[in-house]
Amino acid sequence: MNYRELSRKELVREYTKQWNRYLKYEEQDLSLDLSRGKPGKEQLALSMKMMDTLTSRSVLDSENGMDCRNYGGLDGIPEAKSLLGEMLGVHPENVLVCGNSSLTVMFDILSHAMLDGLLGSKPWSRVENRKFLCPVPGYDRHFAMTEHFGFTLIPVAMKEDGPDMDQVRRLVEADPTVKGIWCVPKYQNPTGVVFSKQVIQEFADLRPAAGDFRIFWDNAYCVHGLYPDDDAPLPDLLHACTLAGHPDMVYEFCSTSKMAFPGAGISAVAASPANLIDLRKVWAFATIGPDKLNQLRQVRYFKSMAGVKAHMARHASLMRPKFEKVIRVLEEELAGSGVAQWTTPRGGYFLSFDTMPGCAARVVELCARAGVKFTPAGSTWPYGHDPQDTNIRIAPSYAPISEVETATRLLAVCTKLAALEKLAAQYCVTVPSLAGAQTA
Repeated sequence: MNYRELSRKELVREYTKQWNRYLKYEEQDLSLDLSRGKPGKEQLALSMKMMDTLTSRSVLDSENGMDCRNYGGLDGIPEAKSLLGEMLGVHPENVLVCGNSSLTVMFDILSHAMLDGLLGSKPWSRVENRKFLCPVPGYDRHFAMTEHFGFTLIPVAMKEDGPDMDQVRRLVEADPTVKGIWCVPKYQNPTGVVFSKQVIQEFADLRPAAGDFRIFWDNAYCVHGLYPDDDAPLPDLLHACTLAGHPDMVYEFCSTSKMAFPGAGISAVAASPANLIDLRKVWAFATIGPDKLNQLRQVRYFKSMAGVKAHMARHASLMRPKFEKVIRVLEEELAGSGVAQWTTPRGGYFLSFDTMPGCAARVVELCARAGVKFTPAGSTWPYGHDPQDTNIRIAPSYAPISEVETATRLLAVCTKLAALEKLAAQYCVTVPSLAGAQTA
């Protein structure tokens, strides 16, 4: 049933039907949360044996003889550099292994750029009208960081194979106040888009007007495929930038947070030799070394890239049914309605869901009223403002699959109600319960 083709009488009838369905959900006193990409309890259980990897009887030296109980080792232990470098597809010598959060590393690099400047350039805090590019829909925490540092955030449209590179090129190559761009190149948050080889090469071929322009390449889901045949590695942007003559243009990030235990994983940044020297100089003031025992624990548990892939296949077996349930319910409820569309990602932690323009906030409001929480509408845009009010991020990982189905069906019902309200207003039609629904 295409809602845009309904007669006025059919519209009222359909609204009444969906409103009655909604009231039944309200009566259930639901309390469900699909707002953040947290691993579910079954996923966390997969890593419990990691807790037994180190004991008081363990040899606690790294493979180069470093005593992991003590200070030192700013770069991280060599076996961790090798493992995370392989995850990113870079050489170990291009890797610094850090603490438990890649977001913290990104924030620290932004802080360094703001205070000190990068490789001798003017500190970004002294650059008036500084700008950062933000592919949309995208990751709210990325946007919040650069907003915190006073950047003007410029939305860049996401296409099926990555950001709109014509728009990126036009902005980056013409304006020296454009200092960076956020990228999640594999199973992008929230669309699930995987950047194509062509898009990655186009990034490498950029000729920025700003010599200190940086690509923040957050490869958070580099091993998070849902289907074994889809989890091929991406081309390495760092290598491509080096071949293109500007190796300093990119920082690559990853972590084991959603592989092991969130908040208790290890993270890494990969960059050019010059960028790493620059970071070491600053970070030497901030730390006498990372938590090398945790690095040792993680490496001895995963052992190798083959171990990582085997572990992530077990994660996928738990995640895949939840994603497939969301997609199946959306297709059952909304296919052909003309009022919604959604992505069908092959990995990562999110799906991107678009309502009719002007309806997303209303959908989230109705869902919350019935006891189901989604990330606020607009969160996937800079400043929390989606100009078309269309996008909602769905995060199915944490909830049990039965709750995922309930929440998705409610989302579909609320999407229908919001769309019907919008269409009724356009047609100057009064629908039953409309006034009460909007003011209750």
